[in-house]
Amino acid sequence: MEPLRIGVLGAARIAAPALVEPTRATGDRLVAVAARDRGRAERFAREHGVERVLADYAEVVSDPEVELVYNPLANSLHGPWTIAAARAGKTVLSEKPFASNAAEARAVREAALAAGVTVVEGFHYLFHPVVLRAHEILASGEVGELREVEALTTMPAPPDDDPRWSLELAGGSLMDLGCYGLHAHRMLAPFGGGEPELVGARGGERGRSGVDEWMDADFAFPNGVTGRSLSSMTADWCMRLTLVGSRGEVTVADYVQPHKDDRVLVTTGGGTRTEELGRRSSYLYQLEALRAHLRESAPFPLDVDDAVRNAEMIDEIYAAAGFEPRPRHDVVGTG
Repeated sequence: MEPLRIGVLGAARIAAPALVEPTRATGDRLVAVAARDRGRAERFAREHGVERVLADYAEVVSDPEVELVYNPLANSLHGPWTIAAARAGKTVLSEKPFASNAAEARAVREAALAAGVTVVEGFHYLFHPVVLRAHEILASGEVGELREVEALTTMPAPPDDDPRWSLELAGGSLMDLGCYGLHAHRMLAPFGGGEPELVGARGGERGRSGVDEWMDADFAFPNGVTGRSLSSMTADWCMRLTLVGSRGEVTVADYVQPHKDDRVLVTTGGGTRTEELGRRSSYLYQLEALRAHLRESAPFPLDVDDAVRNAEMIDEIYAAAGFEPRPRHDVVGTG
């Protein structure tokens, strides 16, 4: 396949594992990068083999050689710059969360549909064999019918000046971590009789910042399956997904970072077995799927409607827990 021609917004740390390293395996091109600090962009380009450094984000999204824009900026800039890229006719791979709030997510969808471009939220975990295998085991009936879901997505506290603690930058544990647990629940709709609905939520605020240190949300599926998603930025590392069935259960040891722990544990009346599915990066699986979609029209499991629904449920969780949605910030020229 012809290499994808990728432009990168910013020089975020996540860009290396999420995009740069996968492109080395796929052979796709990093044709341009820009950052607020040109020096950072130049260092990023030297280190990662980006072909050109441009003056600003606007030049990246308008560059005629760029066909796909990768957006790993602060959460508050995901929506505005994805809109700008869509209006420029570019495909966009945005880091999660897709937007600061549901209204902004719907504006992104409107821009993508108007331009006729593909815009997706980077829920890379969904492409890794550990999650696909868990779904396969459920479908096989080995553990019976799904009864309960639990997603625990927790990590130690980032530094005090980290953007994830900023309301203005759309931070919070739900935005950074809980969006995974919420999405993992929604992807179980085939086993729950449809998508889950929010039953209730509780959260803990960091001081009086309006930013959630932790968030605990409960869900109910149409067929009676119950779910829980707990996120925290003040706990030990734990990114475990547990699916309890009527005759057993499936546990994905680390559904968000399977390159660190690729175990799927299956417990039934006959005992527990462990399957190891490989520590190849979930980001690489994601990029391979996206390039097959763009170059060969292969099916892709995520679309802009999925991203909007996730943003809507994030807002619902914040409201249920007594928090305001994250504020929206426009970029000049994006509306």
